[in-house]
Amino acid sequence: MTVLPNTAEQAYLDLCEKIINEGEFRPDRTGTGTKSLFAPPQLRFDLSNDTFPLLTTKKVFSRGIIHELLWFVAGSTDAKLLSEKGVKIWEGNGSREFLDNLGLTHRREGDLGPVYGFQWRHFGAEYKDCDADYTGQGYDQLADVIKKLKTNPYDRRIIMSAWNPPDFAKMALPPCHVFCQFFVSFPSTNPESNTSKQAKAETRPKLSCLLYQRSCDMGLGVPFNIASYALLTKMIAHIVDMDCGEFIHTLGDAHVYLDHIDAIKEQLTRTPKDFPKLLIKEERKDKITSIDDFRFEDFEIVGYEPYPPIKMKMSV
Repeated sequence: MTVLPNTAEQAYLDLCEKIINEGEFRPDRTGTGTKSLFAPPQLRFDLSNDTFPLLTTKKVFSRGIIHELLWFVAGSTDAKLLSEKGVKIWEGNGSREFLDNLGLTHRREGDLGPVYGFQWRHFGAEYKDCDADYTGQGYDQLADVIKKLKTNPYDRRIIMSAWNPPDFAKMALPPCHVFCQFFVSFPSTNPESNTSKQAKAETRPKLSCLLYQRSCDMGLGVPFNIASYALLTKMIAHIVDMDCGEFIHTLGDAHVYLDHIDAIKEQLTRTPKDFPKLLIKEERKDKITSIDDFRFEDFEIVGYEPYPPIKMKMSV
């Protein structure tokens, strides 16, 4: 039996190689330095049949991806809540030293300001601190996305944005993945032939997500972002009773940090395997009727057999 190659992950690897070989050297905010390309070809990932685009050429921190996304969905901006779950990816940006260097000396450690989750759930609200209750304040973009998908799936304005310039001075870090748009596809079929279970499944609408990311750390960040938005698409699709279509990733400044080059070259020697499946546990499906109902324990990743991890230092 011929095993089909994982062309989606290979496209990611090919882009990394192109950036290393052809990218422009650019100094950056962190002082590390990068090789960068601007607006390379989109990356596309098929999400049908529960496919979960978790890179296989190195082990990706899936537990961190799920916890972080649920943290976004909850509207939280407290990095310590993630750290308590063993997910320390925001600790550098929430440290006392980092906040003080930004002039945010009045903030307690771990208070990241109005970052992703706040913009998704409370856009336009006045940010006080990460411990305040923002219930009913601002505009809930995520709820609006779900409402439009249920009531007007052909709408061309099913969009969620984390880009809010007036709030930048209050943020530990302005958003890198800034803007996503959702699109519902209705397969064209012959109604007279839709008698089988399979045929009915094939006529279910499919939800796709397009992400624009302004700043793309190809080694560490992008593998996280791909899986995170694929998971978000799956969660929303469950709530609106749709199947998943594609995740499409549009990259702005796509860069490889100079101290990641050797690690990525090692990754390039590996042949991608099949992506795993991500399932919502059967016993929970009927109980999850709102985006806020999801819990970490609701998800199961099946068939993930990656190569060993490759260490890369996170630039802060």
